[in-house]
Amino acid sequence: MNAHRSIVIVHFRRRIVAAAIAAIAIAGSLRSLWAEDNFTRQEDVIYGRKFGTALTLDVFKPKEKSKERGLIFVVSGGWFSAHEAINRGFVTPFLDRGYTVFAVVHGSQPKFTIIEILDDMHRSVRFIRSHAADYRVDPEKLGIYGGSAGGHLSCMQGVAGSIGNPDAKDPVDRLSSRVQAVACFFPPTDFLNYGESGEVALGRGVLKNFRAPFDFHEHDPSNNVFVAITDEQRLLEIGKRISPVYHASKDDPPTLIVHGDADKLVPIQQAELLITALQNESVPAKLVTKPGAAHGWAGMDKDLLLLADWFDEHLQ
Repeated sequence: MNAHRSIVIVHFRRRIVAAAIAAIAIAGSLRSLWAEDNFTRQEDVIYGRKFGTALTLDVFKPKEKSKERGLIFVVSGGWFSAHEAINRGFVTPFLDRGYTVFAVVHGSQPKFTIIEILDDMHRSVRFIRSHAADYRVDPEKLGIYGGSAGGHLSCMQGVAGSIGNPDAKDPVDRLSSRVQAVACFFPPTDFLNYGESGEVALGRGVLKNFRAPFDFHEHDPSNNVFVAITDEQRLLEIGKRISPVYHASKDDPPTLIVHGDADKLVPIQQAELLITALQNESVPAKLVTKPGAAHGWAGMDKDLLLLADWFDEHLQ
């Protein structure tokens, strides 16, 4: 590898990490607990593979007073994901409550699209459930959380988790990918009505700087290549498929969303749409509005405790 290419790769990797952290909206406001650890961390556990690439997660486990409950932290901002973006400030409040936290790194944009990322999330939940005994967590008491794109993926897991394929060759894929509670910050929930009715945001409009995760392709077996999907009707169908609001049903898990009413990147209307859809199905759902807050705010560490309280209530 020549020096120029090496510099480009390093720069690109730094961009991914920076974007992920920024979009998750940590912004320096979360606690930085670098004192004596009261938990263990197992890094780079492989939960799946695709195209020869390993998919990994980190396991954080409290040393004392474990609830034997698992939480999945979706490491994603702008659908970027990287191991370096796992921020302990997003983990420690839950460890303090006795939860085991699984920090899941998914296949990142710009290489992978949202459709492919959703497959990664299903796989991660199934893997965690298959190893629940090893990690000493209840396989039927799993929660999920994240912010921004991580919030979107959390909501999708809540409303679109599946029972698994009983005929799958891999026994992990026979298991359910459903979760039992969702809590998140400012998630996109309807890419076809983004901020206002009829506003399509599939890498357009407000999300024009996030084109890569919406650059959907399909495999052409005749030439063994991936070709871009350009038909507008098909793109709208995919947009509906990846929007949580269209999957709401009465068997969905309790869902909490914390959202700022001054958010320009992900309008609070997105949270309102999903909360209303879930409530219409008699699903416990709650929106906590942060007056004047944009896409992230100072003191988010305190609001993580709202998420922890939600899991305490619904993962008993």
